[in-house]
Amino acid sequence: MGSIPRKASGLFFSVVEGEYICKPEVSTRNRLEINHMDPISQGALGAIAAATLSKPVRYRWAVAVGWAGGMLADVDVFIRSESDPLLNVEYHRHFSHSLVFIPLGGLICAGLLWIFLRRLIGFRELLFFATAGYATAGFLDACTSYGTQLLWPFSDLRIAWSVISIVDPVFTVTILGLLAIGWICSCRKWAWMGGTFVFVYLSIGALQSHRATNALVELARNRGEERASRFTVKPSIGNLLVWRGIYEFEGDLQVDAIRVSLLSGKILIYEGERMKGVDLERLKGGLPESSVLRQDLKRFNHFSAGYLSWHPNRPDVISDARYAMLPQSVIPLWGIEFDPNQPHRHAPFLNFRDASPEALKKLWCQIKGEQL
Repeated sequence: MGSIPRKASGLFFSVVEGEYICKPEVSTRNRLEINHMDPISQGALGAIAAATLSKPVRYRWAVAVGWAGGMLADVDVFIRSESDPLLNVEYHRHFSHSLVFIPLGGLICAGLLWIFLRRLIGFRELLFFATAGYATAGFLDACTSYGTQLLWPFSDLRIAWSVISIVDPVFTVTILGLLAIGWICSCRKWAWMGGTFVFVYLSIGALQSHRATNALVELARNRGEERASRFTVKPSIGNLLVWRGIYEFEGDLQVDAIRVSLLSGKILIYEGERMKGVDLERLKGGLPESSVLRQDLKRFNHFSAGYLSWHPNRPDVISDARYAMLPQSVIPLWGIEFDPNQPHRHAPFLNFRDASPEALKKLWCQIKGEQL
């Protein structure tokens, strides 16, 4: 298991490596960039939901109002605090995305639009379209791998079906095109075609996820790691072909990239590396019971679904191992700085995104099924 890095004279001592490593400068402005299904996709799905339930003569009103409803839930990105970086992590995709909040969310959306549209459309019709659009927000976000509290306030479980990436051009462009044709023709059948496409595409994502999971389990067995557990797969950015596979073995986390052919189901493995696991109980045991840092560890662990690892190049950073720019990479997208010498300070949230042309080129090669 991972160990506690200790600070000494501007350096960090890694118990894992047994050597001093210079601490890179940390920017205090390095805050979380929230991951959620892109707002265009959210709005478009909301528009499709409202349009399929509308009368043909009200098609355009349904599209416009449903679009607004589909986007409204993500106003929770503005819940943030300069002093508490994890507040945004904790409340994004929280109550505003829950099933019980849908009626209130639709009412809020309709009320805001009513201020400007009361002479053009009746409130009951406005409320119906807004609620239909709002109802899709939590569903679509739950289909991604980020996690959505659909069952709040009855459960704080972050539901993540992981069948589609948070950014998927094929998904977004297709439903936008169908909506645009329907808008021009003022014809509801295009919205129905859009809804059918969404169902089929997400179903393909579910099939691909199942194939990738089976491949990951088989990969662990072939390595002689029969005691491996907590298998999970996440779609990589922008496609349903390449998946990030993660499993736990002897306290550490193994990551690999798994390419699954859509038609044949053929598997191609891009082997990754082992990520040093975090002994959370040991870390918490070394902190005061009421300390801020102890609570932040608990919050970040819940957000990360327990997939915590030490950053390979930053022995003072605890990472969310579920995400990386390249699916087989051990460099995470984000993590928190852990400094046991400052237990009453909130843990800074750090981003490690690598959207360099080289990283994107490697991902594109994997999507095409080429060897790296």
